[in-house]
Amino acid sequence: MSDLPDWAKSMWEELGSPELSEVESVHTGDLMGRRHGLRKDDIVEIQLDARSLREGDETWVKGRLLSSGKSSIELLTIEGEHIYLAREVIVRIVLIAHTRPAYIDDKELLEFERADQKRRSNLHERVEKKTKGNDDSHLWG
Repeated sequence: MSDLPDWAKSMWEELGSPELSEVESVHTGDLMGRRHGLRKDDIVEIQLDARSLREGDETWVKGRLLSSGKSSIELLTIEGEHIYLAREVIVRIVLIAHTRPAYIDDKELLEFERADQKRRSNLHERVEKKTKGNDDSHLWG
């Protein structure tokens, strides 16, 4: 915690002040034991390509990583703003701290994804039952 910059401390506290030493990156050693890369809820600083910004805009964005997709990164900024950044304008991402275990070790995240998958499956089944037979106008016969 003492290694965190002042701006990151409140975000860390909002997450319940997790023990950072337990979720640090592991870059060396046995391949199965290595844990690195960006994770949900990481505290990061992101440098943006100045050419993509208006003159006078700040080129660094600080905040907590909410999600990461193929073309964008979702971030909660230190100002409390929920933003999406196109990957094509990102120059550099600096990891300040992991706040969760690596994906493969994150039991809470895996349980959430399992429950969410079940919820989506049930939703698809309900929709299918409601619409079954209602869209047969495209069939000949």
